[in-house]
Amino acid sequence: MRLTLLTASDVQHDLASAIRRRRRELKLSRDALAERSGVPAPTIKRFETTGQISLRQFLLLWQSVDRLERVAELAAPAPTMPGSIEEVLRDD
Repeated sequence: MRLTLLTASDVQHDLASAIRRRRRELKLSRDALAERSGVPAPTIKRFETTGQISLRQFLLLWQSVDRLERVAELAAPAPTMPGSIEEVLRDD
């Protein structure tokens, strides 16, 4: 496990800010985003202010303002790094 100063709460707030920023770029009110996503406007408000939301609701919001594939890429296996110079030379 790697040492990091980033917390889960930090990431929650960053994701909420990203949704809010994108909603505003698209000139959508919370009500309009609620209609588009199926997530109630009060839930969107709570998410934008606290970062608290269910994963399903987050995904519904994300797909309403951006490409869902960007989130799906997070689940892809991380590329493996060579463990030795021999592995680097062998992969030519």
